[in-house]
Amino acid sequence: MSTPRRFFIENLDPVATEVRLEGEEFIHAKTVLRVEAGSEIVLLDGSGKEYSAIVSRIEKHCLSAHIIGVTEGDKEPKAQIYLLCGALKGDKTELVVQKATELGVTEIGIFSSEYCSAYMNENKLERLNKVAREAAKQCLRSRAPKVAFFADLNSALKSACSYKNKLFACEFLKNSTTDMRAINGPTALVVGSEGGFSHKEFEEAEKLGFYGVTLGKRILRAETAAVVMCALAAQALGELE
Repeated sequence: MSTPRRFFIENLDPVATEVRLEGEEFIHAKTVLRVEAGSEIVLLDGSGKEYSAIVSRIEKHCLSAHIIGVTEGDKEPKAQIYLLCGALKGDKTELVVQKATELGVTEIGIFSSEYCSAYMNENKLERLNKVAREAAKQCLRSRAPKVAFFADLNSALKSACSYKNKLFACEFLKNSTTDMRAINGPTALVVGSEGGFSHKEFEEAEKLGFYGVTLGKRILRAETAAVVMCALAAQALGELE
């Protein structure tokens, strides 16, 4: 039996028994997934709970469903991982958001920096949050990481001040200044755009408590580096066991 289709729903009353799915999620359910009356679906409100429901009626602009059970999602990471990634050209930022979500990242920040040549606007940011939601549904998470944008690197770095581990991937370092395999607790990861970082930016990060890490002797594409950083952190924090 196939897994019930999953949909994010806003403003869900946790004690409600009848709910309405509207907007983009409804359009996707009706026109793409062809959900019908009588289908079992799972509704996600971002709290970590999963609401099993049976579709009772499909109308022109919404569907109604009857909730039959509530459980706590069991696919959410126990460790907090915050990815800060320089804005990338084309659809590469979307790829990073998608893979980071699959690897259990809990928060994502996209930033502009000295050598960054990509740009961000409200439409692109909303698109990235949609990618995160779709990836969360695909990998059976019950929460989607929120994607935020920072106009400069300093603001992005300061947003991670409360994290225990602060790791800064830097392509010009010969050796890491900390052992990434030994981390535990909340972890923030920083990866640059295609242009990488300047020495001044790395010094700025060090002053804010970040440790430099190298990802080997080969120069990785920015999107590859971001995914590798997430995977290494997830492995060290026990999320891939």
